[in-house]
Amino acid sequence: MAIRIKLRPKREKSLERKHPWVFASGIHNIKGKPQAGETVDVVAHDGHWLGRGAWSPESQIQVRVWTFDKEEQIDKDFFVRRIQRAQLGRDALIEEQGLTGYRLIAAESDGLPGITIDKYANVLVCQLLSTGADYWRDTLVEVLAELYPDCAIYERSDVDSRKKEGLKPVTGLLHGELPVMPVVIEENGIKISVDVTKGHKTGFYLDQRDNRAIAARFVKNKSVLNCFCYTGTFGLYAAKGGAASIENVDVSKLALDTARLNMEINGFNDDHVNYHEADVFKLLRQYRDEGKTFDVIVLDPPKFADNKAQLNGACRGYKDINMIAMQLLNPGGTLLTFSCSGLMAADLFQKVVADAALDAKRDVQFIDRLSQASDHPIGSAFPEGFYLKGLVARVF
Repeated sequence: MAIRIKLRPKREKSLERKHPWVFASGIHNIKGKPQAGETVDVVAHDGHWLGRGAWSPESQIQVRVWTFDKEEQIDKDFFVRRIQRAQLGRDALIEEQGLTGYRLIAAESDGLPGITIDKYANVLVCQLLSTGADYWRDTLVEVLAELYPDCAIYERSDVDSRKKEGLKPVTGLLHGELPVMPVVIEENGIKISVDVTKGHKTGFYLDQRDNRAIAARFVKNKSVLNCFCYTGTFGLYAAKGGAASIENVDVSKLALDTARLNMEINGFNDDHVNYHEADVFKLLRQYRDEGKTFDVIVLDPPKFADNKAQLNGACRGYKDINMIAMQLLNPGGTLLTFSCSGLMAADLFQKVVADAALDAKRDVQFIDRLSQASDHPIGSAFPEGFYLKGLVARVF
């Protein structure tokens, strides 16, 4: 008989709307003794069936729902169906943009809570961030090996969020033979080198692809400052778009070395490109003091808020850095500014940037709102899937 998780009265509404999380505070009792990651059924207080998910005893989210279909079992075929559906949904995008790197599985938004899979040429990189994902690791690898027989499978489950699930960080080869790093992917005709073993996240930020292309519209014959540049991909699009000069800034020498390599493998002349190893906050202040200015500035900082307690501090950080960037822009210049903090709502981010404009004493118009690329979908029942937000601002 299936293990059953019974909810407290009136705690079923979110599941009836197909939100996949069950919090510990909403559980009334447990029938059976589920092991970590084991499949359980979730029922309302009156006993009617709601969903089937993975048990996570150490997390505040104690069940992540795999399916809301009572007839659907969680087995190998389940993972085959989910992955095939996700691939089908991305095929048109892959063809349109000439992608050899893309997000195959976007966790809850693709019906696979806690599972992220990115494809970089002939390497699949998996992040298994929940107890249920960890429990099904071997099955997942088996399915991926069958569906993508030419791909190596590498795990990058080395993020802090696993601690909340009682899991240790894990990295390593799961299947096949890993090619010599870096692997080179392509998007929109641009080549990008990715080290899946050492790079950020799963190796690269695929989610900014569309925004890189948008940035290229504003750069022709302009001076571009690319802050928190990582491996320089906004700079690559700026070079393709005809920028007069590009400055890539990052605190990591390794990232800047890769940015140089990326310019080289694309055949771009980098005589007009500078690479600056520096703390962006300090450098922007230095440039302001020196009276240095730019036509286009890209601000793509790391996440400023991991929890609600950090949100106020994150707002101050975003306001400060946007204010200084605005002061560095020539009149009529363009600011492309981003937040990848999921807790930072889009309207709050816009308010923070608007407050920065007041402090900078600059007139600012928002001319576009940006989000994550479409291979990072947002499930209609899972608004938490919307994490990357950006603004294109004209600054006078």
